[in-house]
Amino acid sequence: MRIIHSWFYALKPYERGIKEMFGRYTGFVAPGLGFQIPFVNLVRVRDIREHTMDIPPQSVITKDNVEISVDGVMWVRPQGDEKSIKQTFYNIDNWKLAVVRLAMTNLRQEFGDLTLDESLVARERIANNLQAALNLFTEEWGLLVSKVEIMLIDPPEDIKIAMHKQKTAEQERRAMRLLATGKFEASEQEKLAAIQLAEGKREAAIRQAEGEREASIKVAEGKAQAIKLVNEAAQQYFRGSAQLLRQLETTETALRDNAKIIITQEGISPQLLLGSLPVTLSKEE
Repeated sequence: MRIIHSWFYALKPYERGIKEMFGRYTGFVAPGLGFQIPFVNLVRVRDIREHTMDIPPQSVITKDNVEISVDGVMWVRPQGDEKSIKQTFYNIDNWKLAVVRLAMTNLRQEFGDLTLDESLVARERIANNLQAALNLFTEEWGLLVSKVEIMLIDPPEDIKIAMHKQKTAEQERRAMRLLATGKFEASEQEKLAAIQLAEGKREAAIRQAEGEREASIKVAEGKAQAIKLVNEAAQQYFRGSAQLLRQLETTETALRDNAKIIITQEGISPQLLLGSLPVTLSKEE
């Protein structure tokens, strides 16, 4: 805040002010050039830009009775309308100090409702809750808390050591799990490879057996075809000789049984007669 006592005054675009006459509010001062009577009038000017304000490190006790150190940062600005500017001057004496103290108090309450483990992973939730709680109070002061960030959550040294050991054990457990998973997957791959190799050998054996069977069938078919050709040749070339041999055998049987035979131009024609008859030789003209 700055106070202007001179005859002329000028407010920058990010400034707002109020004018007083003998200590009484007389009007709102916007950016630009103005005139006043010194010692009669007084202009008070407020910077309405965002103000970065640190929340000092402080010890808080969590829900599970662990003392930790926390700090943060927030961004606060006076609102630019006439009512809010008046509130920043008349409703609070030192608004920056008031907001910091209010933030520290509410920060203790926020961490007091959480355990240590919850506190370590709830930075954003704590910051949002703190911002909402601050705006409930600062609205009466003409202020707006636009953002809050928790910068540090620092547990005691012995808690850090225990957490480090726990984290190390967790990492080792995950490493062992990954190693076991890798070995299992490797064994599964080996098993699949063995199965595929066995299936390949079985398929090769089946195909070899099928090939041998087909070859045997071809050989048998070839032999059968050869035998068929031989039989056909024998029947074709030896049919007349077989008939002649049969006739000679019949003639021999007829002579042995005293049968009658007839000699013709085509040859001997035996006829078997009942009883014993003499042999008659005849010649056809």
